[in-house]
Amino acid sequence: MRLFSGKIAPLSEEIVKTLADNGEIECEDRKEVVRDLESVFSQYLATEKEVMDKSKATLESRGLPPSELGRIRKIIAEQKGIKIGEDILDYLLDQCIEMLMHSGNVDEVFGQDHDLRRRMRPVLKKYLAADDELDAEVRNKMKNLQEGTRTWEVEYQKIKNEIQRRKGLV
Repeated sequence: MRLFSGKIAPLSEEIVKTLADNGEIECEDRKEVVRDLESVFSQYLATEKEVMDKSKATLESRGLPPSELGRIRKIIAEQKGIKIGEDILDYLLDQCIEMLMHSGNVDEVFGQDHDLRRRMRPVLKKYLAADDELDAEVRNKMKNLQEGTRTWEVEYQKIKNEIQRRKGLV
C-alpha cells in the first residue's frame, strides 16, 4: 500500500464529502477541511521520503546489502513516529481523526472515532490500493522478461514511471 502525491487532493475531497454527507462532521467551508486533510497526507509523504533517504544513506554508510533496506526503513520510520507498509492505513486514519478533532475549520464532529474510521477506511483503502493496481499493470506489460534479472528491474522501473506519469500519480 502506498499513497501517491497525485491522489492527495481527490482523496481528501472524497473523505470530506463522505463524512459531511453522512453527518459525521459539520463544517462551514469544506474546501478548508479538504486543505487540512491534504496537509496531513502531504506531511506523511514528506516524512516518508525523509525516512527513505535516511535509510538509503544508512545502508550505504554501513555497507549493508540492499536486502536490508526494508528492515532499516522500518526502524527509521519508528524513530520518526510514522508507520509504513501494512500499518499505513491505520496510521493515516488516526492522523485524519486527530486533525478533524483539532481543526478550526471543523465546526463539530458528531461521529465517534470508530464511526469516522468506518466511513473513511474504504475511501482511503481505495486510494492506497492504486500501488497494487500499478504493479499488476506493469507486470502484465512485461510478460516477455524473466523476473529477477537486471534487465527486468530496469524495464520494470521504466514502465512503472511511464504509467505513473500517464495516470497522474506523481
